[in-house]
Amino acid sequence: MKKILLSVFLISAVMSINVFSDEEKALAVKDDPFVTEILNAHNKFRTELNIPPLKWSDKLAKNAKVWADRLAAQRRMYHSSGTGEGENLWMGTSGYYSITQMVDAWGGEKKFYKHGVFPNVSSSGNWADVGHYTQIIWSNTTEVGCAKSSGGGYDYFVCRYSPPGNYLRQKAY
Repeated sequence: MKKILLSVFLISAVMSINVFSDEEKALAVKDDPFVTEILNAHNKFRTELNIPPLKWSDKLAKNAKVWADRLAAQRRMYHSSGTGEGENLWMGTSGYYSITQMVDAWGGEKKFYKHGVFPNVSSSGNWADVGHYTQIIWSNTTEVGCAKSSGGGYDYFVCRYSPPGNYLRQKAY
């Protein structure tokens, strides 16, 4: 009988771990200033175009953290490959820039954006001049997760997006 009670107790304890409703998870995200700032910074650009807001993804954030840590350790900036996720990278003097300023650096590319079929989306003729911005506003993208790491006097900020954007022969919205 003691073994049965212990088994029931252990099963109950294991099942109670990480059993949160979507509403409880949303409230936890809402209470995290880092996450809130990231979502607000991204979604202001989407709101301007009546594109639904991005939602936070812990999975994308974990993937972004692994990459941000790697960039900081190597003191280099380069995109990952083969992740199946969209990706924006930023690097700047450690502790000097806010998350909003980091995202705004990408969003500032909108001054070169012209609505069209990708890659013909930049007034400069080079889609890379607006590629961070188009990833932010890509209407099929629904989730974002970001992370920041520091190394060598620099902050490395990585955001991952799902589904990814910047597809050839498609419009951002």
